[in-house]
Amino acid sequence: MLTRNAAARIVPFATYMAFIAVEELLRYAGEHGVVPVGDRTLLFIYPVKIAAVIATLLYSRRSYGELRSNDLRRLSQLTASLLVGIVVFILWINMDWVLGTSTPPRGFDPSLFGDGALRTTMILVRLGGAVLVVPIMEELFWRSFFIRYIVDGNFEQVPIGFFSWSSFVATVILFGLEHHYVFAGIAGGVLYNLLLYRTKSIAQCIVAHAATNLALGIYVLQTGKWRFW
Repeated sequence: MLTRNAAARIVPFATYMAFIAVEELLRYAGEHGVVPVGDRTLLFIYPVKIAAVIATLLYSRRSYGELRSNDLRRLSQLTASLLVGIVVFILWINMDWVLGTSTPPRGFDPSLFGDGALRTTMILVRLGGAVLVVPIMEELFWRSFFIRYIVDGNFEQVPIGFFSWSSFVATVILFGLEHHYVFAGIAGGVLYNLLLYRTKSIAQCIVAHAATNLALGIYVLQTGKWRFW
């Protein structure tokens, strides 16, 4: 039976993934003339998706006792987290390989909105979601819940940062498969896991993940390589 605290970590992630599934279904339907939906229209799904995830996180906010702000006072660990985030970013843009016959993702291309306030707003929402929301949602699921659940179904009995080969490998592989660039995702999963084992802190993992996404967002906006978004 799913406990309240397990649901608090699963539901935000499941909500995010459900929106991705809906987006891909609509994209497929649009490309095959089933419904009149284009790439520009699909971009409006992202703000709704982020708002839905924020709502689930806020609803369960009292369940996240592992998010300790005091952890971020450890400057040596905070520095390490930021460095890990930057290293993952560098690996990400250099490991942009897709599996088999998969094609690179189209990504979130705000140029479809032309110039003006709407484009700026959509960029800010996309960047804010990637830096402030996604890292919290993913780290709560992968490195607070799932990595411990593999060790013991009663995951709260497993200390944060507890190491086992089965949980390490499972988390790394599935974290990679969650992303279009699977190998980059696996590399990120390895480094975020190692940071978890070193710091015993979900907050530090969130900082690292946020640093990666911020650097990636800046890179995308500077280069126009929207496939990374």
